[in-house]
Amino acid sequence: MTAPALVMVARGSSDPMVAQVTHQLVRCLSQMRPEMSVHGAFLQSNPPSASQVIDQLAAAGVNEVVLVPLELTHAIESDSAMIELLHRARTNYPDLRFTLSRPIGPELSLLTVLDQRLRSSLSQARCLELDGLVLSASCTGDVRGSALLARRARQWSTHHRLPCLTAVADDSGPSVAQAIMGLRAQGRRHIAVGSFFLTADEAFHAQSDLAYRFGAVSVSEPIGASREVLDLVLARYAFAAMDLLDFGFDEVAEPERHLSVVGA
Repeated sequence: MTAPALVMVARGSSDPMVAQVTHQLVRCLSQMRPEMSVHGAFLQSNPPSASQVIDQLAAAGVNEVVLVPLELTHAIESDSAMIELLHRARTNYPDLRFTLSRPIGPELSLLTVLDQRLRSSLSQARCLELDGLVLSASCTGDVRGSALLARRARQWSTHHRLPCLTAVADDSGPSVAQAIMGLRAQGRRHIAVGSFFLTADEAFHAQSDLAYRFGAVSVSEPIGASREVLDLVLARYAFAAMDLLDFGFDEVAEPERHLSVVGA
């Protein structure tokens, strides 16, 4: 039996460099799993579009496709654009079987990468003192994602024994400026921002610029195409692919991964 095609779907950006993270994920996954058909697609701006990739797979005779949203803040429910993509694909190709996996979500393993990125940023900025943290993300995500993001902030705070506030870039919650001011109201003066973004898109740059304007000593780079992201993509794909098999069983929920955070 041929494995379903895996299509990682990112939002896209007017900055072509943002697309390189998705392309790098495709290259790495193709090397890890050469027997799989792995593709990257975008909802906007960058080529190829998700519709173009689906058209190509249909023309190549692929029968089953798993769409994996590259979203870090949604844990269970994808945003409306992904739902619309799935409905459109099923309408255009009724003979093909499509399924949409859970988004990557704010998994605990990604805090390891966040630590690595922040340590590198602090080293480059030659920061020797730190007394506050901000966990900055693109949005609050779905209900479960928002709760998990808040939990990750608490876990990060406990791990480093520093206060940590969350911030988002889309006005669905406190901005990075508000988070920094909140920490300053607690007497904190040396505040670093950990970027819980997959890529350096427009939202990341806006949050980074705002953080520095409000006195952040360091802002980490995004998560990027890390091994942890690759593992999560494969996990989401594997569980979603089970939906394409009819065993007559009830749907099995995917367990949350519990991995340790590397110490700073």
